[in-house]
Amino acid sequence: MINEIRRIWRAGGYSWKGLRAAAANEPAVRTELILFVVLTPGVFWLGRNAVEYALLFGTLFLVLLAELFNSAIEVVVDRISSEWHELSGRAKDIGSAAVFIALINFLVIWGLLLFDRITN
Repeated sequence: MINEIRRIWRAGGYSWKGLRAAAANEPAVRTELILFVVLTPGVFWLGRNAVEYALLFGTLFLVLLAELFNSAIEVVVDRISSEWHELSGRAKDIGSAAVFIALINFLVIWGLLLFDRITN
């Protein structure tokens, strides 16, 4: 049991280290973190119940998660080689597409809830 707690504690430390590294080295991650903080009050203004709060927060977390994965893919690709390669470009484009889909998800959910709030 103690070993499991230590393992979980260390894993949390690695996660925190990764988030700090991403924020320090990746401008897109910094932008997403700033938007997360700026839009958090909007969750409580726009949402009316726990399910809506969860949806609104979920979209913010999903965008940040997609950006972290995209940044990780870019770092690994750049580590492997600085030369252009079709597969490297494809990997980076697919990571970018994941962020794009997360942003569309954000816009649709926030837009629908905003529309509902305005019309009701």
